[in-house]
Amino acid sequence: MSLGIYIQVPFCQTKCTYCNFHTGVVSSARFAPYAKAVETEIREHRSRLSSAGVALPDSLAALTVDTVYFGGGTPTLLDPAHLQGMLDAVRETFPSKFREVTLEADPETVVTEKAEAWAEAGINRVSFGVQSFSDAELKAAGRVHRRADIYLAVPILRAAGICNISFDLIAGLPHQSSDSWRNSLEELIQIAPQHVSIYLLEVDEGSRLGNELLRGGTKYFASAVPSDDDMADSYDSARQVLSAAGYEHYEISNFAKPGFASEHNRKYWRREPYLGFGAGAHSFSSLQRWANAHDSAAYVQSIAAGKVLIEQLETISSSQALEEELFLGLRQLAGVDLDRLQESYQVSLKDRFTSLESAGLIECSGSVVRLVPAHLSISNEVFVALMR
Repeated sequence: MSLGIYIQVPFCQTKCTYCNFHTGVVSSARFAPYAKAVETEIREHRSRLSSAGVALPDSLAALTVDTVYFGGGTPTLLDPAHLQGMLDAVRETFPSKFREVTLEADPETVVTEKAEAWAEAGINRVSFGVQSFSDAELKAAGRVHRRADIYLAVPILRAAGICNISFDLIAGLPHQSSDSWRNSLEELIQIAPQHVSIYLLEVDEGSRLGNELLRGGTKYFASAVPSDDDMADSYDSARQVLSAAGYEHYEISNFAKPGFASEHNRKYWRREPYLGFGAGAHSFSSLQRWANAHDSAAYVQSIAAGKVLIEQLETISSSQALEEELFLGLRQLAGVDLDRLQESYQVSLKDRFTSLESAGLIECSGSVVRLVPAHLSISNEVFVALMR
């Protein structure tokens, strides 16, 4: 087993209407102090976590870090030297043999000088928040980039030697139609990124657009958001188009060319340990889960005071671990091995799947249980039924 490192950069140029993350638009003068605080947290994580009530297993210290993921926010707003400094702190603190170092990026932030510096620092994978190839959809969602920026950014990365590229698309953006969605998929395939993530628009009170939809308003182009059925159709069409283009569907939202599945994200779905650094970053030690406080200014102040502000600290019970194994395992198209789980947790599970199998929502092959591909768009309903 290896260890993953997640580094949160909670800064953006603007707040997208659909965003429900704890990110903010701040002065660039706050970037350097934040990066230095993250470096300090990385180097002193064990003592600071201990004082906050987190007990890291001794076995964790022996694990080699093989994946690092810079998420956000928009990490590419930082100077490359900030990213280099945080990676150096990881190398100096943990046994490290990086196989995959991912940087989330917005297309308009990619320039040659930065891309070359990212590659020099050891970043070998970039995950683009493309979201759409329609300028009307991008504008309505509050995105800064436009379609042309995507076509400019990708060659710059490839020329710098960063050839493992992932695209995100969102089904359900305002003004999206079946034709514009199909066009986004076709343009994506022409560019041929190694990895694709397809997300359905999330509707909750955490975003301006979501809150507007819930209260039946019209701001943020809420009246132009496709229906739930249309979103499900878009997801299903993406599965078909991407499969025909040679992408393997390996997790509900994720598709990859052979050999390019996200190694870091797989740690989450396989319940492997990962440590998160920065404001709002989440961690999992196999025994506990916790998150740093999400306010970036308070985070920097706490690091300067010799502390780290922890929230949502939770010790995982055996029953919780089992539920996570089922939920996260079924998100993967390979499914879950019931024999392994029953032996590990000393429980009987097959009866929990009987009604779901009869309803045609899951399929069994020996001891392996999988979601039926035709019903992946309603996977949440399956998970709710399973956990009852």
